[in-house]
Amino acid sequence: MVCHEEVLEAAKNIIKSKNLNEFTSNEIIKYMNNKKSDCDESTIRTHVISRCCENAPAHHAVRYAYFERIGHRLYRLII
Repeated sequence: MVCHEEVLEAAKNIIKSKNLNEFTSNEIIKYMNNKKSDCDESTIRTHVISRCCENAPAHHAVRYAYFERIGHRLYRLII
């Protein structure tokens, strides 16, 4: 599984456990570290706040519209 897929799966599991459609990048990092992901922290953070965030500036050639930023360091799943 590639990093953006792991990040998406982590977000889905966090949302499910909280029963609330919101999460932070730190929650994703903690979850993925607990699952022994091969993705490093900076890559995970980049995916959450930029590459996978629909309303982030387009700094990457390939982007995935999985998340939307809804507040300071706060995101929600949109797919």
